Amino acid sequence: MTQPVRVAVLFSGRGSNMQTLAQHLAKPSVAGEFVLAITNRPAAKGIEFCQAQNVPCAVIDHKAFDTRAGFEAEMQNALDEAQIELICAAGFMRLLTPDFVTRWHDRIINIHPSLLPAYKGLDTHARVLADGAKEHGCSVHYMRAEMDDGPVIVQKRVPVKADDTPQTLAARVLKQEYIAYPEAIDIVIKTLRKP
Repeated sequence: MTQPVRVAVLFSGRGSNMQTLAQHLAKPSVAGEFVLAITNRPAAKGIEFCQAQNVPCAVIDHKAFDTRAGFEAEMQNALDEAQIELICAAGFMRLLTPDFVTRWHDRIINIHPSLLPAYKGLDTHARVLADGAKEHGCSVHYMRAEMDDGPVIVQKRVPVKADDTPQTLAARVLKQEYIAYPEAIDIVIKTLRKP
């Protein structure tokens, strides 16, 4: 029996995608294990979820470091100690340096609320509406040095409705994120465990 892939989740806020991943990774049929959460915000709501689930959560406040390299070195220490094999960024609102991303090549994935390569960056829902786009969605992708770049693993689409606001559109996309991320993690785990 192969050992489950050891997964870390990076988050900055309420951690709703992290919770979905935690539920998915807890299934006996999934060959992964959620062993570490890392947040860069000491007040992040997702910390409470980690405490309730007895998942170790490293709080590494980026503001405590003079450089991104220093912050990432502290993250890397936590990842090494937990023997992490796969990182899932789930609402992690920090840009990671090319050095860090390259070190984790094809072992760090991210979810983004748009149909990449369209609408990289922030405020995707408002920008989609401003452009009058007919379709929107989310993408789970392998992270690369450029922001919101890298091979797409899974995409989910939603129609844009005439009466949508950024909030209603975001809510519909988020429901798809909860489907897309578990699907993507299954695909990546299989590639990591190829004999």
